[in-house]
Amino acid sequence: MATKRMGPELLDLVAERFKALSDRARLSLLQELRNGPRTVNELVEATGMGQANVSRHLGQLFTNGLVSRERDGVYVRYELADKDVLKLCELVCGRLENELTERKKVIAGR
Repeated sequence: MATKRMGPELLDLVAERFKALSDRARLSLLQELRNGPRTVNELVEATGMGQANVSRHLGQLFTNGLVSRERDGVYVRYELADKDVLKLCELVCGRLENELTERKKVIAGR
């Protein structure tokens, strides 16, 4: 399947999106949001990260359109804005799991 060539502006957007996904903490937050909206406090408890760290990473995910936020009284609830990002993560994770399995077989065979 042929795809059209991306222009520089689109390439910049793609690079920014991948940069947002290149951090373990942000991936952890996305994983936690898979099951529905959460507050910062709930995400702190679920991930073990500090509140400032969670807030900073959520800000980056929000800026990149990966999460949305909604005020709920004194709390702000975050949720996945782009559920397709989970498909991308599953694709990459599946391939990496297969690669890891193959590496372990090679090492065990030595």
